[in-house]
Amino acid sequence: MNHAYKEPLIVQEVAPRDGLQIEKQWVETADKIALIDGLSACGFTRIEAGSFVSPKAIPALRDGDAVFGGIRREAGVIYVALVPNVKGAERALAARADELNLVMSASQTHNRANMRMSCESSLAGFGDVVRLASAKVSLNATVATAFGCPFEGRIDEDRVVSIVRTYREMGITGITLADTTGMANPRQVARLVARVLEDVPAADLTLHFHNTRGLGLANVLAAYDAGARRFDAALGGLGGCPFAPGASGNICTEDLVNMCDEMGIPTGIDLQKLIALSRTLPALVGHEVSGQVAKAGRNCDLHPVPEYVLAL
Repeated sequence: MNHAYKEPLIVQEVAPRDGLQIEKQWVETADKIALIDGLSACGFTRIEAGSFVSPKAIPALRDGDAVFGGIRREAGVIYVALVPNVKGAERALAARADELNLVMSASQTHNRANMRMSCESSLAGFGDVVRLASAKVSLNATVATAFGCPFEGRIDEDRVVSIVRTYREMGITGITLADTTGMANPRQVARLVARVLEDVPAADLTLHFHNTRGLGLANVLAAYDAGARRFDAALGGLGGCPFAPGASGNICTEDLVNMCDEMGIPTGIDLQKLIALSRTLPALVGHEVSGQVAKAGRNCDLHPVPEYVLAL
């Protein structure tokens, strides 16, 4: 057993925001609240509970204020809100979000598609949010398309590292590296994570992987082995970026927790409760979801083959 695998892996659950933002079927506010409350009971310490973006841009999350106002807040759980600008930050603060997450793409093309502005304009807006909120809540900034862009292809790792340093210089503590459309591979992940950890403590770094090309969990292990300890994941593998072609869902939370359980990596999350909650998703969103463990069950749930069958 690798003794490094005894170090806890922190899972930030993002289904209520990143998971639901792309869904065509409207999920009622009460159902969103019930989902978040169910996640809070599973042992998560961080949940991205919603966003405060324009309802025209992301209509599926237009009820962020009501959602944050209705959830049952568990002690020790940080409820995160995605905000695009100062107006969104003001709404998130009024709704008592514990942390604000800002997003800018390393790719100019994707940033214009996603945020409707240049990277330079995004950074200027980040400065306004820092001045408004840094004394009130913790701040996290995401580098989207950090491992590749569907429009521009390869992203220069030096550019990603430079953006990370700029975020930190602005006074933003938390950093997320996001593989927005699942273009990363494990060697690339290990290399970039090692570089970023030279500037950012592991406690402040989050990795956000998509399973678009089936490499999501392999990338988690590569990042974990390189020293990363915090990862985004979405219940059932929900989600995807509505402004990026081919961006299928996030890595699946229960699949990630199951892998960690099997490898002896502590997460503090109750997998049995998580699976039960994941099995409610098809009725909630109106379609099957991509997670595997909720369909197959845990290894320990499998019934042993009776002796008389083995004798046949």
